[in-house]
Amino acid sequence: MGQSALLNKMRKEIRRRNYSYRTEKAYTKWVVRFIKYYELTHPTELAEDEVVTYLNYLANERTVAASTQNQALCALLFLYKHVLNEPLKELDSLERAKKPKKLPVVLTPKEVQKLLDHIDGVKKLIVELLYGAGLRISECLRLRYMDLDFDYNQIQIRSGKGKKDRITIMPQVCKKRLKEQRQKVTILHKKDCKKGFGRTLLPKALAQKFKGADRELKWQYLFPSPRRAKDPRSGLVHRHHISNTTIQRAVKKAVRLAKIEKHATCHTLRHSFATHLLENGYDIRTVQELLGHKNVKTTMMYTHVIKNKGSVVQSPIDS
Repeated sequence: MGQSALLNKMRKEIRRRNYSYRTEKAYTKWVVRFIKYYELTHPTELAEDEVVTYLNYLANERTVAASTQNQALCALLFLYKHVLNEPLKELDSLERAKKPKKLPVVLTPKEVQKLLDHIDGVKKLIVELLYGAGLRISECLRLRYMDLDFDYNQIQIRSGKGKKDRITIMPQVCKKRLKEQRQKVTILHKKDCKKGFGRTLLPKALAQKFKGADRELKWQYLFPSPRRAKDPRSGLVHRHHISNTTIQRAVKKAVRLAKIEKHATCHTLRHSFATHLLENGYDIRTVQELLGHKNVKTTMMYTHVIKNKGSVVQSPIDS
């Protein structure tokens, strides 16, 4: 099997398992890097020892982060198991690189307000949802028209981390502008349909089960991109959602303009949401459900943030 055929088969296997496009790009890049490292030697001529040598190279010479090492390992295990049908059984039990345990960066309510003061338009609405509903950036941007329940003040999150669905709160301060945003989506969708477009991407199972559903308003993205583009997988020309990078840049700029000294990102707003709920007296289980954490231990890290903030230990130099 040639290298181009190898990569095409890998893409096919990834798509068959309904992995995200980001995972597809990441895995194929790691396979290309692995092959180049061994001077274009085909992976069938390499085995466990060569994979371990490559991972050590990443860790010791490239000094990549633990998460990057683990991603490279997962990509290569996938290659050998699902594409080459030669699973590296000895590496299945290989201990993953440990990520350093860090307490999350959390903004104060005043800092959140200062940050929001330097963002406007639809970007501000998105950032308000990151903080006000505790959403991940990908979850927020993938919201569909029908995911808003104004009667129950809820937001439906579909296929969040771990492919899990959940319900979270709809901030009252966002309610009016969310209704206005849906009106904009309605108008934009009508215009697209008149021009022969208006289809959107659906999860595979739904696309096969409900023919024509991809043209329905309820499945359109809540935060559509200003421009239509061709989907790299299906070739469908459609209006995807606003890109993650657009919002990340807006937050980065707002942090700078607000003169916030902390290393704040989009995910910092989710951390702040959880911490502020606990500070306001909500129980850990409620916060766990809103965040969609599988294990309450993950949510417990926010209690450590609060303990550190409210420390009563006095420094000896102060006495």
